Amino acid sequence: MPVTVSVNDDQSRAAFQLSHPKGNIITAEIVGALRSGLESASQNPRLKLVTIEGAGADFSFGASIPEHAPDQIRTVLPEMHALIEDLLDLPAVTAAIVRGRCLGGGFELALACDLIFAADDSVLGLPEISLGVFPPAGCVLLPLRIGAARATRAILTGESQPARVWRDMGLIARLAPSGSLHAAVDGWFTEHFAGKSAAALRHAAAGVRAGLRAEVRARLPEVERLYLDDLMRTHDAVEGVDAFLQKRAPRWQDR
Repeated sequence: MPVTVSVNDDQSRAAFQLSHPKGNIITAEIVGALRSGLESASQNPRLKLVTIEGAGADFSFGASIPEHAPDQIRTVLPEMHALIEDLLDLPAVTAAIVRGRCLGGGFELALACDLIFAADDSVLGLPEISLGVFPPAGCVLLPLRIGAARATRAILTGESQPARVWRDMGLIARLAPSGSLHAAVDGWFTEHFAGKSAAALRHAAAGVRAGLRAEVRARLPEVERLYLDDLMRTHDAVEGVDAFLQKRAPRWQDR
């Protein structure tokens, strides 16, 4: 299954795990499964924390490159953005648990969560510019998370950074060695959430997200249109995808 969900005995935690044979690539199938699972989880009034992680060594290598072809992206991208909004609407605290690489669409997914817990050897970034495109949700979410100047550099350079760098920007709630990351998340939950009201937590989460949700709803459709209606009509956006799939260097024409 592309996404598995487990719930603890008292229904206070739901753990979503992404599963794709190579690097937990964010496919349309995974997006659909996540949306369905989140809809189901939202019906549980006892839920306090929803976590998302990747199976294996990595959180996610990013979005599926073949699904970024012009004949597919117009369907795939709006669904990914609907998933972002689902996370911002979920009546529970959300957290990404990051190990290994967390890139592109995977990083956008993590940015839509309230908290990020990361292994101290993990790496996060938005490398889309190297493919001749850019991360639409990242363009909206990252400046709101870490500030415009830092986000601009990350998006325009496509540089990936160690988790410690993102922690120092305030993005990551807690770092831990990969082998003890789950224990660190369990400890955080016990310390901060276990003894609190689920109703209070979901309303507090909604309150603290209010500004972020308003910005995403106002700006993400505009950025999505820029991507689909302008960028995807350029030679270089298509060339970047083709070059990646053909395992060759892109031949940019700057148009």
